[in-house]
Amino acid sequence: MSLPVWYEALRVGTIEPCPDGPIFRYDASWLRLNDAFPVSVRMPLGPDSIPPALLRPWLQNLLPEDGLLTTMGRILGSAPEDVIGLLQHIGRDTAGALAIGAQPAGDEVPGYRDVPDRVALEQIIEELPAKPFLTGDEGVSMSLAGAQDKLPVAVRDGRITIPIHGAPSTHILKPDNHRLPGSVQNEALCMVLAQRLGLSPTLTKVIGPFNTYALNTMPFHPARRVEHLSVAPVTTGIAGARTYLLVTRYDRFQEGETWRRIHQEDFCQALGKPPSAKYQHNQTGAPGPSLPDFFDLTRTFMTGADTLRLLDAAIFNILIGNVDSHAKNYSLIISAGSVSFAPLYDLMCGAAWRSIPLNHAQSIGGQRRGRHIQRRHWMRMAEECRLNATSVVHRVMRLADVVLHDVDAAIDVVRAMPAGDHPILSIARDEIRKLCVTVRRNAERDDVSKLPPPKPQDR
Repeated sequence: MSLPVWYEALRVGTIEPCPDGPIFRYDASWLRLNDAFPVSVRMPLGPDSIPPALLRPWLQNLLPEDGLLTTMGRILGSAPEDVIGLLQHIGRDTAGALAIGAQPAGDEVPGYRDVPDRVALEQIIEELPAKPFLTGDEGVSMSLAGAQDKLPVAVRDGRITIPIHGAPSTHILKPDNHRLPGSVQNEALCMVLAQRLGLSPTLTKVIGPFNTYALNTMPFHPARRVEHLSVAPVTTGIAGARTYLLVTRYDRFQEGETWRRIHQEDFCQALGKPPSAKYQHNQTGAPGPSLPDFFDLTRTFMTGADTLRLLDAAIFNILIGNVDSHAKNYSLIISAGSVSFAPLYDLMCGAAWRSIPLNHAQSIGGQRRGRHIQRRHWMRMAEECRLNATSVVHRVMRLADVVLHDVDAAIDVVRAMPAGDHPILSIARDEIRKLCVTVRRNAERDDVSKLPPPKPQDR
């Protein structure tokens, strides 16, 4: 079965099954548009078909992972490997601007189903492990990557609603995690802390056919601006006995009364890696993306400012102990003739829980443990990524100072959110402080000119 791919009412192309796997062809009408954008930086606009080797991993990265994918497949009667069969059912609202599958027909008008109260929302949250993304509900067709329970929702007039018949979601609801107590407040803290480090007051880009959007951000103190980080806005909420994080989608924008989509892809998609290879070090047999790969991608398709944004993000993840900053937690925004580094998301202090290994998703100059990263590792990383080593080290020290200064104020912001306080906030603060002090001291004092050659375990 062929699957059409849409941007709103415009047909972008078609996914077609073939003996060797699915292929993709752009529609001739899409190619004629002046403002047409490519599906991926690896799939440039043109008449030639996109082969399975390029298309399959890109499509796989639209789907959830592990147990969530197995459960969805069981509900839909599709094998987890049947990417086309799954997307036929759940592809109308995914990450980015594209909707996959037949357009709504007859009385299937895109719209939103009200969640009447907190009790109903709590029930939805409780049922998510057994019914990911509300799979099987009438009119619901949506998917997000990752192995964590989450739900695309739309906030309308201050109320949480469920998109149906292909209507775009506006937010991502992430429930608390029983295995990681305080996950909601932890992630909110890291997101707010990144916001305080130095967002521009408004990030304005020309995105998608015929549109401009503005992503408003939290206020900051101009004298302490870091300049390069932008972050998806968040708040918290309560539904009965459950708490949740509510993340504003940066790949959506509002035009009048209508919500519209912005195209994006994550770094796994942009680098042609399947989701199983999202970590640099993995056991799949396929090497995962490294920081040099990230910087090569950014330097090839984006601007110098985006390269600095990526550097700040990599440093910030070390400073907060975000050990899960894998390739699917970085994304880029794609428009006609332009690619830019997407706002950050999925930031968490993994060091706050003793059960989480402290190895980072990518090595810094051969070292994966934040507290063991020395000046020589930062300088080696800079060389591998074709950056100025001295500037990178200075950037590490500056960001460490700002994070140390702002962590308490960020906690105050999170405590004032609807879900309130949690003991994890104090634990995360102490871990972040220790990391900032250690990482800064190591970066400052390590005189590389007096060090012996790096040992094999440093690589």
